[in-house]
Amino acid sequence: MKLLSRLPSWLRNKYFIATAVLAATLLFFDKNDLFTQRSRTKELKMLEKSKAHYQAEIAKEQKELDLLKNDTTTVERYAREKYLMKKDNEDVYVVPEKAKN
Repeated sequence: MKLLSRLPSWLRNKYFIATAVLAATLLFFDKNDLFTQRSRTKELKMLEKSKAHYQAEIAKEQKELDLLKNDTTTVERYAREKYLMKKDNEDVYVVPEKAKN
């Protein structure tokens, strides 16, 4: 009991002790503790960046799809570039790109 008598009276107050225990429980031992919230916030930011990236990719692909549906020259260019197709009276020479070091 000598140890308790050395503590200031506000530290021996039962309401202070209850509040401190509750705060410690909520901050460190709960399933939604402070560290979990930080990691979830980081993950959310990363997912939002990923979402923005994929939305931009979808918009780009949608634009290309619209061009392919409506423009025959675009279809021809796409077939030549992607599938190496050619007309009957043409020769195609494939020049490989140099690898970047």
